Amino acid sequence: MNFPITRMRRYRKNSKIRDIVRETKLNKEDLIYPIFVKEDLKDGEKEAISTMPGEYRYSLNDCVEYAKELEAKGLKSIIVFGIPSPEKKDEVGSPAFASTGIVQKTVRKLKAETDLVIITDVCLCQYTSHGHCGLIEENDDTDFGFEILNDESLEYLAKVALSHAEAGADIVA
Repeated sequence: MNFPITRMRRYRKNSKIRDIVRETKLNKEDLIYPIFVKEDLKDGEKEAISTMPGEYRYSLNDCVEYAKELEAKGLKSIIVFGIPSPEKKDEVGSPAFASTGIVQKTVRKLKAETDLVIITDVCLCQYTSHGHCGLIEENDDTDFGFEILNDESLEYLAKVALSHAEAGADIVA
């Protein structure tokens, strides 16, 4: 019987040795923290997200203050998800690409007051009256009575991405 050349067991002996030889190291600087900013919340209010215990929706100003706290703790990146006022939603999700949209205003304020890497969510579902991330058309030949117009939706998603970039987003996703 030959002696094994690689005997990994010795590397698992204790946590200090495992820390030295591990290939993947995850640090707080590597994390991207999600922040949800809701247009119709007042400063000082925060709204719990029931499906994400411990996470909240914030007003614009509170979102920026929270981002500053995260930055002070060593986080480097956040991703911003916007929630517009319900009365602003329409069939094509125009609040998503408006220069005065909640994400665009948030990005400008975050860029002015923090050094965080700002990532934005390029999506239409929060901004459309029907809740789909694309344009829809009635179609009785489908099981749902409508179809999502993928090609036409791309033009609108491009408008969203461009408006986020113009507002100062470092990355659009």
